[in-house]
Amino acid sequence: MRLRSWLVTVTAVLAASLLFAAPASASGPSLSRTALWRLTDLAADRVAIADQVAAAKYGTPSPIDDPVREQQIYDSVAARAPQLGLDPADAVRFFRAQIEANKLVQRGLYARWAAHPAEAPSTRPDLAQIRPVIDGLNTGLLTELAATTPVREARACPIRQRVTAEVAEVVHRFDALHRRALGEATSATCSAD
Repeated sequence: MRLRSWLVTVTAVLAASLLFAAPASASGPSLSRTALWRLTDLAADRVAIADQVAAAKYGTPSPIDDPVREQQIYDSVAARAPQLGLDPADAVRFFRAQIEANKLVQRGLYARWAAHPAEAPSTRPDLAQIRPVIDGLNTGLLTELAATTPVREARACPIRQRVTAEVAEVVHRFDALHRRALGEATSATCSAD
């Protein structure tokens, strides 16, 4: 296990050096290899906050799936997208991935806590205080989604995104559950063909 951890770290360091030290592509600075970092890092922050959401809801009648709240986010994103030069459907597709990633973490933590009750949270965060943080992350994600349009439309986007996500996994010290969730959250980063 230590060897695997060491190899993942070395791979991430090498990827980061390529990601951050390489010059911008011939297409210009808008296609810089670092262009997806902020978007991916914000997605990772949103994945990480799912732990607090799960702790707030666990053992309460509040369900993991919250269609009303989800629709509010989709409606807000769709309304704000054109002002940023984004296609509303693409923006909603990206945010659907964020929400599904959050629910993936919540379900995974619920299963872990049910199997190991001693690991269940002993305190319950206030969901009313967590939601404004999520709203702030959503605003940052939407802004970065617009700022990265040329990179997300480039043919190399999937490769750049995978490398950026791998670096984010190490930076955020994600376990397998959170790595899987980040994969889900970033699955809609590159523009659909």
